[in-house]
Amino acid sequence: MHNSNLLFFSLFLLISFCIAPLRAQNVTATKVDVGIILDFDSTVGKLTRTCMLMAIEDFYANRSYNTRIIPHIRDSNSDVIAAASAAIDLLKNIQVMAIIGPQRSTQAKFVIDIGDKVKVPIVSLATSPSLSPKESPYFVRSAQCSSYQAKPIAAIVKTFGWREVVFINEDSEYGIGLVPFLTEGLLQVNALVSYQSVIPPSATNDQILGELYKLKTMQTRVFVVHMLPSLASRFFKMAKEAEMMNEGYAWIITDALTSLLDSVDFSAIEAMQGVLGVKAYIPRSNELENFTKRWRKRFHEENPDLYRTELNIFGLWAYDSITALAMAIERFGGPFQNFMKGVKRDNSTDLDDIGISTIGPSLVGLLRNYSSKGLSGDFRVLDGRLQPSAFEIVNVIGKGDNRVGLWREKHGISKILKMDDHKSTKKDNLGGIIWPGGTSRMPKGWEMPTSGKKLRVGVPVKSGFSEFIKIERNDETNDVEATGFCIDVFKEVMLSLPYAVVYDFIPFETPDGHNAAGDFNDLKYDAVVGDVTIVANRSRFVDFTFPYTESGVSIIVPIKDNDRKNAWIFMKPLTTGLWLTIGAFFVFTGFVVWVLEHRFNEEFRGLPLQQIGMIFWFSFSTLVFAHKEKVISNLTRFVLIVWVFVVLVLTSSYTANLTSMLTVQQLQPTITDMNDLIRSREYVGYQDGSFVSGFLNNLKLDSSKLKNYSTFEEYDEALSKGSRNGGVAAIVDELPYLKFFLAKYCHKYTMVGPTYKTAGFGFAFPKGSPLVSDVSRAILNVTEGQKMDRISKKWFGEEDGCPSSDGQVITSESLTLDSFKGLFLIAGLSSSSALAIFLCGFLYENRVIFASDASIRQKLSALFRVFDEEKDSSSSKTLIRSRTEIAVTAAQSPAISISYHNEGIFWQDEGLSVTEPVTPIHQGLPVTEPVTPIHHAAGS
Repeated sequence: MHNSNLLFFSLFLLISFCIAPLRAQNVTATKVDVGIILDFDSTVGKLTRTCMLMAIEDFYANRSYNTRIIPHIRDSNSDVIAAASAAIDLLKNIQVMAIIGPQRSTQAKFVIDIGDKVKVPIVSLATSPSLSPKESPYFVRSAQCSSYQAKPIAAIVKTFGWREVVFINEDSEYGIGLVPFLTEGLLQVNALVSYQSVIPPSATNDQILGELYKLKTMQTRVFVVHMLPSLASRFFKMAKEAEMMNEGYAWIITDALTSLLDSVDFSAIEAMQGVLGVKAYIPRSNELENFTKRWRKRFHEENPDLYRTELNIFGLWAYDSITALAMAIERFGGPFQNFMKGVKRDNSTDLDDIGISTIGPSLVGLLRNYSSKGLSGDFRVLDGRLQPSAFEIVNVIGKGDNRVGLWREKHGISKILKMDDHKSTKKDNLGGIIWPGGTSRMPKGWEMPTSGKKLRVGVPVKSGFSEFIKIERNDETNDVEATGFCIDVFKEVMLSLPYAVVYDFIPFETPDGHNAAGDFNDLKYDAVVGDVTIVANRSRFVDFTFPYTESGVSIIVPIKDNDRKNAWIFMKPLTTGLWLTIGAFFVFTGFVVWVLEHRFNEEFRGLPLQQIGMIFWFSFSTLVFAHKEKVISNLTRFVLIVWVFVVLVLTSSYTANLTSMLTVQQLQPTITDMNDLIRSREYVGYQDGSFVSGFLNNLKLDSSKLKNYSTFEEYDEALSKGSRNGGVAAIVDELPYLKFFLAKYCHKYTMVGPTYKTAGFGFAFPKGSPLVSDVSRAILNVTEGQKMDRISKKWFGEEDGCPSSDGQVITSESLTLDSFKGLFLIAGLSSSSALAIFLCGFLYENRVIFASDASIRQKLSALFRVFDEEKDSSSSKTLIRSRTEIAVTAAQSPAISISYHNEGIFWQDEGLSVTEPVTPIHQGLPVTEPVTPIHHAAGS
């Protein structure tokens, strides 16, 4: 009995476990038919099939939904027609609400067109950019478009400083779609696709090998390979056979091949050692780890022959696609009357028999804008496109790939996923990379192949100016040797390039071998090197590098002695206006000092002529600080302090400028600018064959007044003769020539006038030449260092002993009044202020004179007499009215009658009568009786 109870209890538990999942799955859920089209003969097809079935199981496990997907799987057999037939079968006979697949772009294109016609959503993992969800409203791309990888590939190219790549793609819908996007991405980082190689999937190994040998003869050593694993396996085996997987080469593979490396055989992996690849980044999670373990067990049980295959991003996208579709169907909810039958016609097709889906328009809207957290990361579909996230950069090492970095559009390349917004493309942000050939040395990206042709560098032939360019030919060997400043700069620039460039110099000459030949609009060389000036007209036919010399056109003229033996040279340090101003201030300052000192200082008194002489003597004696007269007034001392400072500044400036004129300023240019040449109609020289002749014609110079020369010695001879003796008055040429001409003749000639801008010397290349950017960058490295100085000294010697580095003579000019306006302003204000203070005090002291009824002339006469009287500097400025002082005053001034009475003091002086009232100052005087006016005679 006990055993029977135990058996019954066990049976009950077993039934409960079996029924529980059925309850969770809701046995009454509406079944929704969904078609799946895959290639069962491909690894990706088998892998995604397992992921999709597991997604359906996981979605409905332990959860109760009102709907349930019923998958109907079809095999496309890797054929376009088979894929289209499978789609029609699913739509017509099963009436599926949506189709997932097919995986190939060529197959998907037909199926998408069918879906658009019957309004059934087509969810595909096809990555070709030619399939556009924007143009196909019922197409939902649930894998990242292959165009998204163009930017990370361009970032890798920029990181390593490569300027050109060769793009190798298979000739298929998948292969050609990336070309425009990669080209645009490289242009944004100043790189370009120098060559595109298209290889058909059906190409034999010999055909692939022939194409590789062709690529080997080219200069570019960076290759981007965009192929599916089947073709890529054979391609890289042939690349190794062609010895193109050795040191110096760089290979980058795209996302599909990188993600499916486990499907490539071991021999191909061995050939791919050192290759860089990009693929979609899969963030780690516990859910992903658990799913991977379950998937690996199930997949290898179903496909024991694919023991090396691992779960990849395409399988995860397939899993998330099924989940998104199941969720959209659940949200739609029904009703699920899928198709309205079309009208039967005699000539109707299978598509006409299918009709139009009634739920497709609603369902596709839920699918084309969907977002969730899936096994692949952020599974976000916007307008029918799966949005990109991060890309992983891997290095093929050993049996698989090794992650060396990550790329995100906001953050650039980094070892980890950065959260800041700083973009980076530095090599330091990548892990250690093993390049082809097993080296850690980064490939330069471009080398001149030994089997390839050398650069044909044209060198203009000139009869003069051999310091810049000179061609010598060995008559026995017919070899050409080029020398000169420009050649040395070019050689140094070529050595600075990050790759080796082999070149030959070819004379660019006329049949007689004496002059340069040809035209830039018919350039038949790989480059032109020489004293070639960058001008706008030439840039229409060739591409110029950055200039490697100074730019501009200027004038060289003789310098002459300015006759320092001139007897009046001592007057030249100051202008006439400044001399007159100084003289006026000398007189004014002397007058002010005399006024301030006249009443108190005996040395400033005397006969009129003596006082006038004192005014001039005292002021001018301060010029050499030789004045011996003592001053008494504080106002005078203030004036003298300021004036002595002014004199000190003036004498110092005069001495310095005169010294300069007698020593440094010995030489002056005969002509100062181009306008002088035009006005004087003098002869002007220029370099033979230079564009300067046209430049001079544009400046309206008479062409009959122009002469051309070919050497620095001819320049010197023509300038020495002068315009009137068969020479020229000036030489007009480019700054590089003038600079080195002055280095040899700096004491005879100088550079004058404005510098007319040009771009300087540069190297010319045919239009579109990839060398231009690299050579320009190398020119900057050479010109910024000491290499350029060393080359210049080799050909033109030292510039020591010249007045200035540019050959111009620094001259001194006469000092003007503008330089001393502030100084004279201070001196004038101080003297005027002191004079004003003195006059105000004097007039206040003698205010009684203005109180009389006398005429203005009489008042001024009285003031002058009072001013001319000597006054003890220690006396008070106020007259103290006492009987004794009145008498003393009368005695000292016999012409003045003074009387004192009770009403006040009476003054009388030749008709000027003043009665001053008694003021508090008089109240201390003993007045007891009226006083009769007393008239004093002279001498009494």
